[in-house]
Amino acid sequence: SRMFLVGLSGGIASGKSTVVAVLQELGCAVIDADVIAREVVTPRSKAYRQIVRCFGTEILLENGEINREALGNIIFSQPEKRQLLNSITHPEIQKEMLKRILKYFVLGYRYVILDIPLLFETKRLVKFMKYTVVVYCDAPTQLSRLMQRNGLARAEAEARVAAQLPLDQKLQLATHIIDNSRDQESTRQQVLRLHAHLEDSLDFLWARLALGTALAGLGGLVYLLLLRRFVS
Repeated sequence: SRMFLVGLSGGIASGKSTVVAVLQELGCAVIDADVIAREVVTPRSKAYRQIVRCFGTEILLENGEINREALGNIIFSQPEKRQLLNSITHPEIQKEMLKRILKYFVLGYRYVILDIPLLFETKRLVKFMKYTVVVYCDAPTQLSRLMQRNGLARAEAEARVAAQLPLDQKLQLATHIIDNSRDQESTRQQVLRLHAHLEDSLDFLWARLALGTALAGLGGLVYLLLLRRFVS
């Protein structure tokens, strides 16, 4: 069997969750970086301790968990704080993603979709993707959706959109585009066509031979080598 990686990205409130829902209905293997990001900062984790040390206890809820809204307000208004948070969380997220990729490889999936909102901003993982998919919608629609979804004032919503790489630039970097500016059925049909294309692909993950060797008995050594490659 063959397997490869597909990077899925978009902009805030561009409708990526809608696309992911269709992919999951189709039985695709999807690794959600946002879900992992929440898991790696649970209390007593390594990343949690570093975040509290750097940002202070004022970003904590009463139960000790990180207040994502409070932390989000800080990093969206202070780029240097956003970079600091990324330097803490990204290595831990990438380690967990690698573990899940290995799991899907063992289960025999043809491809794995990595749902990474900041795929093009961070750049480090793009080189591992055979294909990249951007979920797009026009700027007015994106802003309107964000204001409605998060209950934000226009200025706050514009600041959050501005904190990411513009969608127009992401479109130039993507190998596939899903236009989510129209109705859900239009989006669904585009996802179905994408899925059919990926299923027909004969490309494979660059690390297949290394992972095969791991399964043959050198798992520990190869795993460490791959891990260093991902986080270096």
